[in-house]
Amino acid sequence: MMGIPVLCAVLLLFICHNQSLEVKQPVFGSKRSQEDVLVGPSSCESRTQQQVFTNPHNFSVEIRMNSVAPAVSDTYLCMAFPMPTRDAYIVDFIPHASMDTVHHMLLFGCQTPASTRSNWDCGSVPGTCEDEASILYAWARNAPPTKLPKDVGFKVGKDSGMSYFVLQIHYGDVSAFRDHHRDCSGLTLKMTSKPQPFIAGIYLLMSVDTIILPGKRVTNADIACEYTSYPIYPFAFRTHTHHLGKVVSGYRIRDGKWSLIGRQSPQLPQAFYPANEELNVKNGDTIAARCVFTGEGRTYKTYIGGTSEDEMCNFYIMYYMDSKHAIPYMSCIETGSKQLFRHIPAEASIPIRVSPAHMNSVVHMEHSADFQDNRSLLGTNKADQFQDKDYHLEPVLAWPQSSLQLGQVSGLALDTNSNLVIFHRGDHHWGSNSFNSQARYLERSLGPIQQSTILIVDTAKGNILQASGRNMFYLPHGITTDKENNYWVTDVALHQVLKVSSDGRDTILLALGEAFTPGSDSKHFCQPTDVAVDPKSGEIFVSDGYCNTRILRFSPKGQYLSEWGAGSSDRRRRVPFRVPHSLVFLADRQEVCVADRENGRIQCFIAETGEFVKEIKKDEFGGEVFAITYSPAGDGLLFAVNGDSPYHSAPIRGFIINYSSKDILDTFSPNKKEFKMPHDIVETRDGSIFVGDADSKTVFKFTEKLHRSVKKAGIQVQELQEMETIVQTKLRPEHNKTAAFQEKQNKAQQPPPQKEEKEEEEKKSGAKHNRGQGLLPAIITTLLLVPLLLVISLGVIICWRKNSKAVGTLNLGNFFASHKGYSRQGFDQLSTESSDQEHNDEDSSDSDNEEYSALPPPQSS
Repeated sequence: MMGIPVLCAVLLLFICHNQSLEVKQPVFGSKRSQEDVLVGPSSCESRTQQQVFTNPHNFSVEIRMNSVAPAVSDTYLCMAFPMPTRDAYIVDFIPHASMDTVHHMLLFGCQTPASTRSNWDCGSVPGTCEDEASILYAWARNAPPTKLPKDVGFKVGKDSGMSYFVLQIHYGDVSAFRDHHRDCSGLTLKMTSKPQPFIAGIYLLMSVDTIILPGKRVTNADIACEYTSYPIYPFAFRTHTHHLGKVVSGYRIRDGKWSLIGRQSPQLPQAFYPANEELNVKNGDTIAARCVFTGEGRTYKTYIGGTSEDEMCNFYIMYYMDSKHAIPYMSCIETGSKQLFRHIPAEASIPIRVSPAHMNSVVHMEHSADFQDNRSLLGTNKADQFQDKDYHLEPVLAWPQSSLQLGQVSGLALDTNSNLVIFHRGDHHWGSNSFNSQARYLERSLGPIQQSTILIVDTAKGNILQASGRNMFYLPHGITTDKENNYWVTDVALHQVLKVSSDGRDTILLALGEAFTPGSDSKHFCQPTDVAVDPKSGEIFVSDGYCNTRILRFSPKGQYLSEWGAGSSDRRRRVPFRVPHSLVFLADRQEVCVADRENGRIQCFIAETGEFVKEIKKDEFGGEVFAITYSPAGDGLLFAVNGDSPYHSAPIRGFIINYSSKDILDTFSPNKKEFKMPHDIVETRDGSIFVGDADSKTVFKFTEKLHRSVKKAGIQVQELQEMETIVQTKLRPEHNKTAAFQEKQNKAQQPPPQKEEKEEEEKKSGAKHNRGQGLLPAIITTLLLVPLLLVISLGVIICWRKNSKAVGTLNLGNFFASHKGYSRQGFDQLSTESSDQEHNDEDSSDSDNEEYSALPPPQSS
């Protein structure tokens, strides 16, 4: 019977201990292992200390990193600290950091931190918080302290819904750690336990889909949302972009009038500056922001993302509201309408000048001002991931979510909004009777394809966003887009290359070649296959094609410039092209690569001169390479698909190839269906790969899947992992528009709980030591608990049996696919149902359509 008093005493002691606890040790407990903090002159200790002032209500809390030394640039580290157990209010933030070391710093509040380790990598997995997270503070670029107005504070602790602070620090450029010092950057929070009549909060406006085109002088990112809650009173604002941002402005719109909240250059210290004027925002108002970027000096598209080579568009509003209606965090990620932003004040589009001296002091990890050879660290990590076999491309079975009703899929591309563009042949087929021996099209009497041959499809769900290209084409083949989002297409029946508008009006802006007339001079093509466009110069490259064995170069207006044939490092063994089938332009190298289909090889050339650079030919290709695309990641990645060859036997699949070493890093193929004639391939910004199959009339989607839970030396798991303030932030239901963005961000195994196992072993050893003394009370207590456990177990079993009858099939793929996401983790693969494609699998009679359309292989010279 002694067991019951013992248990009561232990429980009482535990409650008393918690009541007396303020903010004295980190989340990982009072038995924190000392090996986490290095001792010596180059180290510093993390600490969360309370200091009582003369006023007994006031105290301060110091939150700092625990002597960290990140090894890889663009590392995100987090630490968690318990809040006071009573209600408390933050009235002042004092940062302790330098932009030479820290890119930016964020303080979150949440109920449950994502990890209980002394510090953890929160750039990807496991994130910041397991539950809702509120942004309490943001700092960058040597910003000064932020002081709140009188009678205003951020409520934390007991009744706030938050129990822990999570400090997140982004270490952008780790070259600052070459001297082997340790970092203890962080914050001092000045706090009070005296209730404040007004509660502070953060409202974040953020763009998530802006694309900054290379060389374009001005790109605007516009965000706007209607406000639908109790009045808020903005008193400070903060802007945030990376190095392409020129000015960021935020406004309240009421009755058509735009009132400025704040406007600042994001290249200046990113502090919270006082709001422009005293105003409030009430139900029915609109909150709007604009970020102005420039793409000058870049040779590639810049997207919203978490690395220094990506961009961000964030406008923070620090506000207060009556304590009875307090909401600690709200956000807006909706793109503002063009109609609304026609009335934005002119000041929002005027850059704020920053002195050259200040610009030179800004550290953003750029190795040169003109971004020569711009290969982001993120891209390097991506290449390393494939090289180390941590990632593998897996098919997404639940894509598309509904049938696209395609004909032979001949071409794929991406538009400037990162949507997938599909070029297909509708009810027309390329068969053995489509052309005569002179390559003239024999089925003109069928007329042009009446269906929409160009489909714009969203990459997340596969929904059709726009359809065009009716009554224009006879036998579509290749398609690509330029920086103005025009389509460049080839039609092998027309023997033409056409530039077509993408506005849905099907306007032909430029036509190269003579319709239905094959030829071999500079004004004619013979079954041209593909087009590549230099995004900087606008020059056009055409692979021509099934009859001709050449690549042609044209000016943006269609003027013939030059042409060349196959290359070789040994001129005496130069083998001519045999169906140059697919082209890709390598913007970072100013090269053009071609999939020389029937020779089973990839050849690359200097775009301006046609000078041969290299050849990639592998036995694994099986004698045929149908299509290629390129990513500048690391040393460069080529993605390719092969085809069925009558001369070789090799599986039909996709390949990931290191451009520099020519090594095959990975292969991929569908699971249920098989490739029959994979005809084109494209890679999206989030790392997904799409393959169009002409024979099975299907588009396949593949995403990267983690093979192991290993995360090597800070290699980042995701391409868009931060959006600065949105890292794992899960909003409250009434402001849940960014939750969809976050739900798809992180999925991987957690690190093994070594510390917990160690503590468990200590508990077991202690139990052995006291076994003799506590045996009798333990037996008695166990006997008393057995009946209670039996009753609880019986209840659980009954509830489980009742609930299991009502539970249907779980389709996590559809759940995650219903949200707009930017993750590369492949949540779509979690679906437990088959894709609609599986029900539309039909035996095609066109398996030989293009194989027999190629001319006999010429004799090698």
